[in-house]
Amino acid sequence: MPAAQQPTGHPATTRPPHGITPRPNAVLAITCLALATVVAAMSSLNVALPSIARQTHATQTQLSWIIDAYSLVFASLLLPAGALGDRFGRRRALLTGLLIFGGASAGALFTTSPAALIALRALLGVGAALVMPATLSTITTTFPREQRARAVSVWAAVAGASAVVGLLTSGSLLQAWSWRSVFLLNVLLAALALVGVRVFVPESAEPDRPALDVVGALLAVVGLGALVYSVIEAPVNGWGSTRTLGGIGVGLLVLAGFVAWELRRRHPLLDPRLFRDAEFAAGSLSIALQFFAFFGYIFVVMQYLQLVRGDGTLTAAVSVLPMAVAMVPCSRLSPKLSARFGVRRPWLAGLLLVAAGLSVFAQLDRSSPYALIAAALLLLGAGMGLAMTPATTAITDALPPALQNVGSAMNDLSRELGGALGIAVLGSILGASYRSHLQLPGAPEHLVRAARSSLAAAAAAGQPILGQARTAFVTGMHDALLGGAAVALLAALAVGLLLRGAARSTAAAPTGPKAAATPAPHAPLDPPAARS
Repeated sequence: MPAAQQPTGHPATTRPPHGITPRPNAVLAITCLALATVVAAMSSLNVALPSIARQTHATQTQLSWIIDAYSLVFASLLLPAGALGDRFGRRRALLTGLLIFGGASAGALFTTSPAALIALRALLGVGAALVMPATLSTITTTFPREQRARAVSVWAAVAGASAVVGLLTSGSLLQAWSWRSVFLLNVLLAALALVGVRVFVPESAEPDRPALDVVGALLAVVGLGALVYSVIEAPVNGWGSTRTLGGIGVGLLVLAGFVAWELRRRHPLLDPRLFRDAEFAAGSLSIALQFFAFFGYIFVVMQYLQLVRGDGTLTAAVSVLPMAVAMVPCSRLSPKLSARFGVRRPWLAGLLLVAAGLSVFAQLDRSSPYALIAAALLLLGAGMGLAMTPATTAITDALPPALQNVGSAMNDLSRELGGALGIAVLGSILGASYRSHLQLPGAPEHLVRAARSSLAAAAAAGQPILGQARTAFVTGMHDALLGGAAVALLAALAVGLLLRGAARSTAAAPTGPKAAATPAPHAPLDPPAARS
């Protein structure tokens, strides 16, 4: 979807390239393939982490970076990349993004270094940031209004299911091949989508093209990068160290500068005034914190299933299916519950179920039965399904029709940023707790160093080091998942308070439909001469 810019008041134009006749269903299929390719990459590598750790000797912190480099760059560049697609053409953005994504994946086939793998995953994030917003924008500019809702619902279903499909596909590949097969699949999918875009997808762009907010984009990237980097490196540097606290402080300071800068812009990447609307703020916060817990949980639990329980890659991937089994029907049920009981009740119930599911996961040990794991997955899936739909609806319903592009961009940003921070924070808690609880008196120093770097390295050392490392890992997992449960509870509290405040405001000042009552959030605060 387009980045969060001021609407121009003109519809996007669709300019079919020479030789292309727009075919909406073909466009939908190809854009959804491109979407599935970049969304699945967020989760697909989690199931390969033990194999990557063994073959590249990556530490626990480097494993966090291998996963999070993609999510961090993806989230940081989502808004400016969407703006570039709006300005220079969404078809062009899709082609460029898929080329970058496929090229970086091809490079990963030949690397054996954790540092190189981290860099290539970051480059993958650049490509994904160009692809994802262009997919939805292409759909909405291709389909007539009366068919648009159906097309968007297909897009949403693909976006939601691709993470689980990515885990299952990777698990299947790893049964026969190495972790590099995951990147080879990326190359094949990107190539297929690239051909489809060239053949079937028409060009579209905004007729009035505002200049890209380069300063705002740089501030967002630097601020988010400093913040997430400091969190991921905290187990190594120490949570109370000057480097960690200083890095977090710098990140927050730069993000504050981003807010101040955006308030002055006529065409901001993201207008902070939007958060004056309590429902918009509640939806954005809920999506971010839900995916904070969700992607952090995937990062932690996939290692538990393989390295502690000893499951194979495919068994580990199939083991999480109960989550999807609960998530899909609950997401379809949520609108009906909202219509009957109001949006607040199912929304809060979903967040509480997420917290409950993570709390059950935090009770697992090395010998827990799968029934307990399945129960936790069902709770987590039901909670995500119930809470996602009202949160997304709150973001879009809080804005008038002319600002729906802002809602879509904010929904994507909240999800990717929440996921990146969840992997960073929960992964850091896991790593710090694992190291602090791993006691190996009498063991050779080189084995102690290897075991402290990651559980996969400890597995190579064999018993008795492996047994003690598994116990330490389970303790770290408990701490990380309890942290995720606390975040879900915080989300429920914040959403409850924001929705209560929104209800009171509506009751005190009924002004008619939301679209008519919403002030123009992009109205400049300063006269034209004072704007940047």
